[in-house]
Amino acid sequence: VQLVESGGGLVQPGGSLRLSCAASGFTFSRYYMSWVRQAPGKGLEWVSSIYTGGGSTYYADSVKGRFTISKDNAKNTLYLQMNSLKPEDTAVYYCAAVHNIVVVTPTDLSDTRRYNYWGQGTQVTVSS
Repeated sequence: VQLVESGGGLVQPGGSLRLSCAASGFTFSRYYMSWVRQAPGKGLEWVSSIYTGGGSTYYADSVKGRFTISKDNAKNTLYLQMNSLKPEDTAVYYCAAVHNIVVVTPTDLSDTRRYNYWGQGTQVTVSS
């Protein structure tokens, strides 16, 4: 199993970035795919999820209206379009996968202990 993130970098406040996550080694369509971030000195924070088997999307309040999660099942790839970035969005962003069988309600998606697979992370820094 591999989850490989890319697209991170340094951006000014108000700018945009697009993260990608290439997945392999498991049945992509049977999982919820998520983005989880960790700011310096803080714990893991769930950001957004998408059900690869259907397309339903979910967002943390802190990013709603600014971030958009999407997927390409043909390429087994997950994306996160981040607009109107703020300094508080600075973090390492991880791609993670949780099997649909352990997700009973959308609230379960924010429980990072449920996740089966994780990527290595990509750094996003928002600073002038």
